[in-house]
Amino acid sequence: MSEAKLLQSIKNLKEFYDKGVNISKYLRETLNSENTPEIIEMAYDLQAGTYCEYYKEKPEIRANYEKISIELAERIKHYVIEPSSILEAGIGEGQALGELLGRISNSVKSYGFDISWSRVAYAREWLEGKGYKNVNLFTGDMLNIPCADNAFDIVYTNQAVEPNRGNEESIIKELYRVTKKYLIMLEPVYELAGKEAQERMNEHGYVRGLEGIIKGLGYKIKEYRQLSYSINPLNPIGIIVVEKNNVNDSKYHLACPQFKTQLEKIDGEYYSCEAMKVYPIINGIPCLRIENGIVASKYAHFTKEKPLERHGT
Repeated sequence: MSEAKLLQSIKNLKEFYDKGVNISKYLRETLNSENTPEIIEMAYDLQAGTYCEYYKEKPEIRANYEKISIELAERIKHYVIEPSSILEAGIGEGQALGELLGRISNSVKSYGFDISWSRVAYAREWLEGKGYKNVNLFTGDMLNIPCADNAFDIVYTNQAVEPNRGNEESIIKELYRVTKKYLIMLEPVYELAGKEAQERMNEHGYVRGLEGIIKGLGYKIKEYRQLSYSINPLNPIGIIVVEKNNVNDSKYHLACPQFKTQLEKIDGEYYSCEAMKVYPIINGIPCLRIENGIVASKYAHFTKEKPLERHGT
């Protein structure tokens, strides 16, 4: 995507969104492109806050989150009775994690990220309103997850991989990399859907071929099936459980998105020695996409905290 085309296409996005234009579709057509991280970020950021509103105003939405969280909690406890840590990749506005946390261990350390800063901010507000004030939230890209190898007992997604057609294999590799024991994906399963649903998935650029890709990578699938319910019959959700059971523990969770090495917390910002970049923390939210990094090879020279110290997160 060229910068000129991108700037031209986003000039009137807020106006288009307010008129009801599907921003993802508009950008795909304007740029003659599949969904890209930039397109996904813009579309989701513009609509940030709507999921909170839907949850409050629509009983069927609340019921859907509750059903999903009940099944997800059951599957998590089936595989790991007392997980020490979980990560929701693509947390959205926090409703799924908020429903889940009350159904699993109280001692679990919980993390979540999204490509959109605004959605992460809404998720923090939502979770804190539910009494969950210690969830670790940050921005990140599923193509370059800013977390260490084997960092979490459970990594799960809830329709977050969905719009990333063409990047399925790269995303699955990253999700698998950061999980220690199990990856649980709640995603549209193209191959188990009917013709009309498949046509809709094609129109929106949704993922496909997940089972084949996972098997092709040599990963072990423990479950692969369609959920018994879906709020939208034209977007049936499947569950895929992938086993890893790595014996190695990570000594830290957050990591440089580029090199996956431990970040330094210096003067209130995150610094990667390897990337020579500062990753800002905006309104309390670490911004950990590769694009967020500011090249500052001499950052340590001008900071108060010397020498650099490692801080687990």
